[in-house]
Order: sequence, then structure tokens, then C-alpha cells
Amino acid sequence: MTPAIGTPALAISGLTTEFRIDRRWYPAVRNLSLTLMRDETLALVGESGCGKSVTALSVMGLVQPPYGRVARGRIVLDERDLVSLPEAEMERVRGNRMAMIFQEPMTSLNPVMTVGDQVAESLRIHRGMDRAAAMARARELFEEVKIPSAAQRLNEYPHQFSGGMRQRVMIAIALACNPAVLLADEPTTALDVTIQAQVLGLLADLRQRHGTAVLFITHNLGVVAQIADRVAVMYAGEIVEQGPVGAIFASPRHPYTRALFAAIPRLDQPHQALAAIPGRVPPLDAMPPGCRFAPRCPLARTGCEREQVLAEVSPGHAARCHVATGAFADA
Repeated sequence: MTPAIGTPALAISGLTTEFRIDRRWYPAVRNLSLTLMRDETLALVGESGCGKSVTALSVMGLVQPPYGRVARGRIVLDERDLVSLPEAEMERVRGNRMAMIFQEPMTSLNPVMTVGDQVAESLRIHRGMDRAAAMARARELFEEVKIPSAAQRLNEYPHQFSGGMRQRVMIAIALACNPAVLLADEPTTALDVTIQAQVLGLLADLRQRHGTAVLFITHNLGVVAQIADRVAVMYAGEIVEQGPVGAIFASPRHPYTRALFAAIPRLDQPHQALAAIPGRVPPLDAMPPGCRFAPRCPLARTGCEREQVLAEVSPGHAARCHVATGAFADA
């Protein structure tokens, strides 16, 4: 089912995902809302431990009791709320209408199956193809993701591929059934700069060709500038700023977003002092009240201890900060 023009390919509203620590539940993602349009790349940005991967795993239905759960919220794909779907139904969605490229391909690929069989597996499950037809389609996918000598390499194992080629295999698996939504969890992190550029170009080309909606998870703002249409900055389980990529890069409003930009080394300033954000992301069981970034924020002041709201600072551009938005100016 193709989403109607103007309707989101994926709509997340009020998502709260919790994990159990010492018999109590703590939110790793809290009240998160995002929309992803067809043929759009939305970059989800933030430090390690901010909840980016948990968001993607929640969408895929891979956060499961007894240690984790989606406590509240809706995840709508093809006009169905995935949160309420039984596991048997989710198995028909995963790898079919929605797919994920995981962060480390060497640990995501099965070491005792040939890469061809791993690509063909989803085609046999979701499209009912026999092995010959599935392997023929797998060869086409290998050629599409620019794996040389595709016919021969189908019969090889993951350890026989380089890191960049393994990531191409992961992309082929994810795209096998032409999903409406592709979740890419740091797909270039373990790759050198040249291979990163090739993978990013490949994803952009495939998105353009198939109209796939892409949620691209990364901590690399240089990658964001190259591939994204919109940006959502995440900190401690919350979206703290979101907007078009041009607006975020030209005028970041939340202090955390500004700190991320300040930490990027600049080639035109060879003698610059490297900036660092003091402290670290708070643990789930010790979240501060109000603004979760306040203990690390140079602009913290009275009002930061109150609950912050994501407020518009310009058309399509919103920030969760009373200093940036003036939300408590009259309080």
C-alpha cells in the first residue's frame, strides 16, 4: 500500500518506551512525536545514549518484555497502529513494508549463511518466491547496490566481505521487498570516509529511485548536511529541536544543538581549541526535572526546572527550551 500524497509514510505520536531497572520502569524515550513523509530523509541526531536506536527498535517492534516495553503512543504505518499489532502481524511488516539497516553489519549478518541466502530469505517469506527466483532477485539487488561480480559473491559468507561491502549487503536485504520506510541506524559509523561517501550516495540514489522514506540515525552532523531534508535533535529520550536542515544549520536554537555544532573541528581553523560538552547524558534512573540538558547547559537559569515544551521558533522549526523560545518570559 502506497501512502496517499500528503500523508506521512510513518507517523509516531506520543511514543514512550521504558526499560526496567530494579523492578521499576524508566522511560528511555519519552512522549516522542515524529512524521516521516514519502521520499524524505529525516535525520535523528544526538550523542550515544540519547535514545536514537531505541526509537528505531520501538518502531520495528523489537523492544520486548520483560525488560523493555512500549508503554504509550502510536506508530502508524499504512494506516495501522503498529503498537497494537500482535507479533505475528508485525512479522509480516518487518522486512516487508518497513526495514532496518543495523549499525554493525558484521554482527547483524548470519555468519553461517551465504549472503545470497540472507537476501533471498525475506523474498521467500514475504513474496512467496521459490529459491531460484529469490536468488535471481538477490543478484539484481547486489547489482543495484553496486557489489561487483554479483553472481559469484552471492555464494560467499559475510567474513569474505569488507566492511563497506557488508553494509551494501545489509542495504540489499533491507530493500529486497521495496519497503515504504527504511530505518538506517548509523550505517556509516564503522566505515572509512571514502566508503562512507559511497554508501551515502547509494542511499540517496535508491531513495530517489524508489521513493522510500528514510529515518537516518547518526551523530555525524556532516552526514546530516549531505543527506537529510529535515533534522530532529534528540537528548535524553526527548526531541529538543527539529526543523528543515537549512534552518537547523543556519540558526540552531537549542543550547544542546549549538553545543553539538561547536564540538565539530573546523579545517579552516587549524589552531582551534576543541570544544566539548561538559558532563554526560544522565542515566535513565536519574533524570533531572524539567529540561534534561540543564545540568550541562551554560544558559541554564530559573525556569529550566519546569517541564519544557517543543515550541515553534520559526515556520517549521521548533525547540524545547524556554530560553530559546521565550516560553516563560512573562512567568
